[in-house]
Order: sequence, then structure tokens, then C-alpha cells
Amino acid sequence: MAWYAYCITERQAFPELLRHRKPIPMEAVTGIQGNQIFLYPASDLAVIVSEYSSSETLTQQSGVEHARVISDCFRTSTVLPFRFGTVFADDDALRRSIRSNQRQFLTNIERLRGKAEMHLKVMLEDCCREQVRRYDPNSVPAVGRAYLTNLRENATLQRERQTKARTISVQMHRMFLPLAEEVTCRRVDKGKMLLDIAHLIESAGVERYQNKYSSASMLMKDCQMQLSGPWPPYHFVHRLTSHPASPAAAAAGAPRHAANLAVPA
Repeated sequence: MAWYAYCITERQAFPELLRHRKPIPMEAVTGIQGNQIFLYPASDLAVIVSEYSSSETLTQQSGVEHARVISDCFRTSTVLPFRFGTVFADDDALRRSIRSNQRQFLTNIERLRGKAEMHLKVMLEDCCREQVRRYDPNSVPAVGRAYLTNLRENATLQRERQTKARTISVQMHRMFLPLAEEVTCRRVDKGKMLLDIAHLIESAGVERYQNKYSSASMLMKDCQMQLSGPWPPYHFVHRLTSHPASPAAAAAGAPRHAANLAVPA
């Protein structure tokens, strides 16, 4: 029997597992395509799974259902989310993966206990949009002095973008003072840049964070801001170091600090 995996949590969060060694149904929660959810005991951990057949097709709606199961579990326990599409071929593959990574799972659960992720999107003007039109790399042959000049000019524009994006991300950090953060930046249509910021905070501080967001929205008048959460800590679960199950038994990627912010050209 193949198992589709949603997340890992502590076994002690589900007292009904104390009397069982085999998977038991989890009531009031359904998985992808309406499948029954099971609590799969694995030593001190529990894996939230549903039965899976290779004939099932994972769709965009399946992704929504995957996230919903994780959110439902997050309401009552600390969770380590699996990536969408994580499937274990059989019981042995599931047990082997959990056993070989148990220490890291327990460490991450302890690190993330009582914490939540807030997701902040900040839209700002691309400070170099006019110059970009002027220095189109496709309009210059890939040889000669004009080509080298174009490379230098584009490198300068890239640094200017990075400086502006980093300045905004540092301002956000000082305003919200998260426990940890992940920041990415990309160019979007209509001469805009989008900062995508994930903040890790104490669950008890959600209301305080929302109040800070209201203040930041009024102060940062040159930016359009959008807030969502609290969410399970998707961005703050470290990558597994051992070989994953098929297609991927790894959880969400490790966080990147704002200092590593990259802005596409």
C-alpha cells in the first residue's frame, strides 16, 4: 500500500495513538480527492497520510486539499509539512524514512513548537525600469565594445535593484522583528518588483504582528502590502540530509536570510 504524506507531528498530540501501533483513521478530516486520512504512528512521531494509487492524478485542486489537511492539523499540534506530491511506496519506505531522520524531525518540532508563519507581499516600483528599456540586452550583438558596455550597464542596474529591495526588506525586519525570515524578490509586469517575505513568529504574537502590519501599511506609502496567515511554518523546515522517498520525502526548504536576497535582471 502506497501512502500519500501531508505532514509529521508529535505522537503525543493524539492520545488515541497511545494504544495503537497501526494506522488509525483521523475523523472529520479528508485528504486529496476525498480520501480517508490516517494517523500513522512511527516511534515518537505521527505521520498524517492517506492511501494512494498510482492511477490518481494530482491536480491544482489536490494542492489546495494538501494544504488544507496541514492547516487542520496545525490547529492542534506542531507540524512539519511535506512537499505537495510526497508519496511513500509502502509501509517499509515510510518507516525507514522516518526512522533514519527521526532525530532531525524531533529537533525541528521542538524548534517550531508554538510558532507560526506570516506571509507578507510588498509591491514596489522598479527603480530601473526606464533604464531597462534603454539597455535591452537583446538589442546588442553578443560581441564587441557595445556588448561589454551593455553588460556593465545591466550589472549596475542589477545592483541598484538589489540595494532597493534589500533596504525595504531590512525596514520590514526592523518593523516586525521576526524570529526568522525568508525573503525573495522578483520583477513583475508594469515596472514593479515584488518582495515575498515569510516571517516566523510566536503563535501568541499574531495579533501584535497584525497591528504592526497596520502601522507599516500607513508608513510605507510607496509600497502596496498584503498580509496572510498565520500558516504552518512551510518556509522554516530544514531540508532532510538523507535520501528521500519517491518522488520526494523532503519537507519545505531551509530559510534564506535577507542578506542573500537576489533580484532577477
